[in-house]
Amino acid sequence: MPTGTYNLIDQPCVPVRWKPGSTTSGDDALPDLVGLRELMVRSHDIESLAVADAPAHAALLRVLYALTAKVADLTDQGSEGDWDERRLDVLDTGQFLPSRVDAYFEQYKERFFLFAPGGRPWMQDPRLAKQCDAANTAGVNKLIVTRPSGNNHSWFRHDTDTAPELPSAPEAFLSLLVWHYYGPSGRCSSREVNGVKTASATAGPLRTALSYHPEGDSLFETLLAGLVPPEDSVNGQEDLCPWEQEDLPDPDHPPRQAMGPRSRHTGRSQHALLLLPDETSTHVRDAFITWAYRGERMPREDDYLIWQTSQQGNRYPRPADAGRALWRDLDALLLQHPPAGSAHPQQPRVFRTADQVSEDLRVRALGFDQEGQAKDTQFIDASTPTVLGYAENNDPRTVPAVGRLRQFGELYGRRLDRAVKRAWAAYVRDAKADGATWAAEAGARYWPRAEAEFWARFRLLDRTGDVADGGFDPAATRRAFLRLAEEAYDTVTAPVTRTLRGAKAVSQARIDLYGGTPKTKAAVPAPRAKTKEPTT
Repeated sequence: MPTGTYNLIDQPCVPVRWKPGSTTSGDDALPDLVGLRELMVRSHDIESLAVADAPAHAALLRVLYALTAKVADLTDQGSEGDWDERRLDVLDTGQFLPSRVDAYFEQYKERFFLFAPGGRPWMQDPRLAKQCDAANTAGVNKLIVTRPSGNNHSWFRHDTDTAPELPSAPEAFLSLLVWHYYGPSGRCSSREVNGVKTASATAGPLRTALSYHPEGDSLFETLLAGLVPPEDSVNGQEDLCPWEQEDLPDPDHPPRQAMGPRSRHTGRSQHALLLLPDETSTHVRDAFITWAYRGERMPREDDYLIWQTSQQGNRYPRPADAGRALWRDLDALLLQHPPAGSAHPQQPRVFRTADQVSEDLRVRALGFDQEGQAKDTQFIDASTPTVLGYAENNDPRTVPAVGRLRQFGELYGRRLDRAVKRAWAAYVRDAKADGATWAAEAGARYWPRAEAEFWARFRLLDRTGDVADGGFDPAATRRAFLRLAEEAYDTVTAPVTRTLRGAKAVSQARIDLYGGTPKTKAAVPAPRAKTKEPTT
């Protein structure tokens, strides 16, 4: 394959999972990888994306949402403000019109080449070939985030920078997306612009964050449900993705302002990349990875994140935490005003209207448990049962049950953690002992069972939020989670209760499971009776 012919429109680059019963026009087997054109045209036959790496999956969904809005003519509210009705009209057709898909890709065909010497490769900056030192490339191991590079630890495999295995074009395509959305801050390859050379990048817009996506029975349904209604002020002709822009961005100027959902979700990268193909243009032999804007950071705006507020009043996305199960975020996804806490969570904007597509939608959580700079810990990929029918805008009476179910589960998880730590400190007679080992074991016993308890009670809720067949009963729910905490506490602390000191420590700390010792007000001395001055 000559250089400049690998076009993402037609070349197989996206892994998919087909719906049962889907067939091809001939006797050929259904492909595991498809190009963007086939993905959009046959999205009703595709069950879901089959992207193994969660951050790549989340990044690709945002690109596909932008393509969906364009081919479905849903880039603005329209002259009559009928965006919601037009989306339902597309849903009723059962598929994206092949003619509109073909027209879009024909218009931007030259911008979808993964390798385009002398042109504009997709989501890349060809100027890096001259602005970066050719002897200071990143290497393919750094491009593929699941590989070790430099002194970083190995995740899934061992690789060496001296003899790297060249990644295929589809693998490089997905890794390109990961860098645009999850790239780290810190030192990168030097880039010289207007005579000034710098080598410092800002973290990508989704780094450390967990994003949430509605998911249907087909990719077609998933993409329509994942669209965010554009604001009334959005002009669809101005809300452009990076590959639709006439000119490349100026790295010496502030980043381009987002003009709507499409540019907001595809044009916020803080990194600039350029892939270097091998002789056959089927693999990548090297890459430039550097900063996109000098000293400038775009506002973190995204409609698929739970936004929280710090004590200092700063807004930030709920971080990805590999140790936190998805059910603990459910009330912040279904409720417009989740139960108030110190973080004041805000519902992702996409869930305000996703249930208009279907009430039988699941929620898919995708993210990367990582730090702002180089440290990466674990991918996060989790999904719920069909839950969008319980969204607040369907029936506000579900609000108390959904919110309090989660609150009860977390309440006794926190109390259990505090109780076992207090018991350990009392047992070893060291107030500074943190009891991390006991806390970890107690959490491992409690949280999986609490999750099962949560979903068991959640499934019994009817759409009115009332008690149905033993559904949400606050007193019974409280007792159920308390019982799980008690059982975990007793199991973890049992080994030390054979001694008098251990039994006393465990017995005294157990009260934390019930909220601790009640605080009593200090006794107020009775006022003295006034005495009259003696008379003479």
